[in-house]
Amino acid sequence: MRALVEPPPSSRCQDCGGELRLKRIESANSTLDLDNEIFVCIKCGREQAIAVNHNHSARHTPGPKAA
Repeated sequence: MRALVEPPPSSRCQDCGGELRLKRIESANSTLDLDNEIFVCIKCGREQAIAVNHNHSARHTPGPKAA
């Protein structure tokens, strides 16, 4: 099934126009309460980081070494 609405340009790769998918979220600056959202293009594999405000209501998952 095709999407009825095209995604916004901000969700497209600047190099090839491919779709960006969320890869991970990293802490960027705890003083300013910022996170880096790392996106990867499904077409060319280029990564892109976007600084955003930390979402306090988002669920946090333990890291791979938490076990």
